[in-house]
Amino acid sequence: MKLIILYILAFTGGIFLAIQAGFNTQLGSILKQPVAAVISTSISSAFFGGLLLVFTSKGHIQLNTFEQVPWYLWFLGGVFSMIGISLYFYTIPKLGISKMIALGLCGQLIFSLIAGKFGWLNLPVEPLTTKRLAGAFAMLIGILLINSK
Repeated sequence: MKLIILYILAFTGGIFLAIQAGFNTQLGSILKQPVAAVISTSISSAFFGGLLLVFTSKGHIQLNTFEQVPWYLWFLGGVFSMIGISLYFYTIPKLGISKMIALGLCGQLIFSLIAGKFGWLNLPVEPLTTKRLAGAFAMLIGILLINSK
């Protein structure tokens, strides 16, 4: 039962990210600056994330915990987020949201399979199995079908 809830949450997260991409693509198009939409997303995400932290926090983060975090972890996620989201906002008006999301998911899937196999980014190692490769291949076929006329 617990696993099904995690699956539903992950699926819902994907829906929310697609909705967010649609709204921020509109903002970036109106402003004619996809990066301005990324800045808006980042500021509003920080604000609402801060509210969520205040209302759901079970305790305070200890100062020595901050000292244990390597300096680059505070920034690199933001760099990759800004670039990735900017690319989404730039390509959605040109490709359409379904093609862009399909291609974006393909990139995420391929990278996650490779990163999981080698344990990159300090993530758990996940072996490449025949089933996982067949699933990735099926998704690639789906992406080709979505992107064909």
